[in-house]
Amino acid sequence: MKNKSTNNIKKIVENLAKKHNTPLFLISKGRLLGQLKRFRTLLPRVKPFYAVKSNSHSFILKTFAQEGIGFDVASIQEMKTLLDMGVSPDRMIFANTVKTPEALKFASANNINLMTFDSEYELNKIAKYAPGARVLVRIKVPNVGSMVELSLKFGAEPPDAIPFLIKAIRLGLKPVGVSFHVGSQNIHIENYLDALEIASIIFKDAQLKQIPLEILDIGGGFPIKHFDYEKDLFAQTASAINKELNRLFPDNIQIIAEPGRVLCGPAGILVMRVIGKSIRNNKHWYYLDDGVYGSLSGIVYDHCKYQYKVLKKGVTQITTLAGPTCDSFDIISTSEELPELDIGDIVYVENIGAYSWATATNFNGLPPAKVVIIP
Repeated sequence: MKNKSTNNIKKIVENLAKKHNTPLFLISKGRLLGQLKRFRTLLPRVKPFYAVKSNSHSFILKTFAQEGIGFDVASIQEMKTLLDMGVSPDRMIFANTVKTPEALKFASANNINLMTFDSEYELNKIAKYAPGARVLVRIKVPNVGSMVELSLKFGAEPPDAIPFLIKAIRLGLKPVGVSFHVGSQNIHIENYLDALEIASIIFKDAQLKQIPLEILDIGGGFPIKHFDYEKDLFAQTASAINKELNRLFPDNIQIIAEPGRVLCGPAGILVMRVIGKSIRNNKHWYYLDDGVYGSLSGIVYDHCKYQYKVLKKGVTQITTLAGPTCDSFDIISTSEELPELDIGDIVYVENIGAYSWATATNFNGLPPAKVVIIP
């Protein structure tokens, strides 16, 4: 079955490269819907709010909007895009913990009133520009082993959570819950377990102080496979989360999350072509028509590593892959084991739907890869 699927992907890649030229960024509707179905099946108590920042392509947003899920937004543009698509304000959470006054005004004017905070300064800002908003305190939790440790930049110390919630009440805001994020591409289940335990203590303390909390936001960070040999840890992670949710939080507590990578990551395929080759220091170098300034920007911004596949067979050798720009920083990998390639040969990457096309630039006047939707 796996070989059949691999052959199908190769045929799709080859045919679309001939039809559209390269670089191409393929988005599979089937994989998008499959990942959403899997998320809902594995985490039945958790309502997903898709992290728009992971990939904001209109097709992805429309697909998820039609499925009725929520959205994690971080800016005026993201809010406006969804509102223009007909997404109702109550399906959005303004989860950027550092919001501009203009963005808060826009959110308030458009009835987007669920948002996170992690400092007194942010609370004062929310009270001034979005009075009466419903707020969740985002706490700092362990991020050990995550690809991007978000607790370095975000999250209030857990002992400060209750004082912050009390201050929110005094400012005329409506504290409704607790939020956390265990870090992007988290492979340590213990991070979730520790975070849930910390959050439950805050919920119990809030109840004692008659602060009626009703929402727990478990953030994102759910892992996906980037290499064929890796284990799929999402099911195992979800199982552990479910047990703790049922143990620590009664049914009347609404559980939400902000998944990005786990929903859109497996749906993306980047298709590139060799546009140049050379031998440098006794090693083959292949220059591709996309690189770290394009859809492989996740190497820089997401600290991500990818598996590079080719259509050609043959004896492999350790090679270097580089991007098309004039910058020597644009080196993709120095240790790929590939057969000898020729100019025009195809190189492609699967599971690249998140934090890739979304962060691509136009550096050197080279536009991002053309997006093509596939079944």
